[in-house]
Amino acid sequence: MSDEDKLSQARAKAQRAQNLLDNELLKEAYAKLEAELVDAWIKTPPRDTDGRERCWAAVQANRKHRDYLQSVVNDGKLASAELKKLADDAERSKRFRIV
Repeated sequence: MSDEDKLSQARAKAQRAQNLLDNELLKEAYAKLEAELVDAWIKTPPRDTDGRERCWAAVQANRKHRDYLQSVVNDGKLASAELKKLADDAERSKRFRIV
């Protein structure tokens, strides 16, 4: 698989990730889950260290999931920029007949 193919795949994957991040239902799910977890965290009894730790870990996992999708989008932006640079270089080579 060529570098251009890999970059094109990264760009396509980024678009799918962006579609998910823009999806209102998914945004609502992330926000509702975090709010419920924080509420459960706040309501844990003072001696329930394990319960607070589980809530904290779940909040972090929720955020990591969303952050992963954002990192895929960012990688796709870099891939798009690299593809544009490759296309510009190819066009410049054709224009000046550089082999």
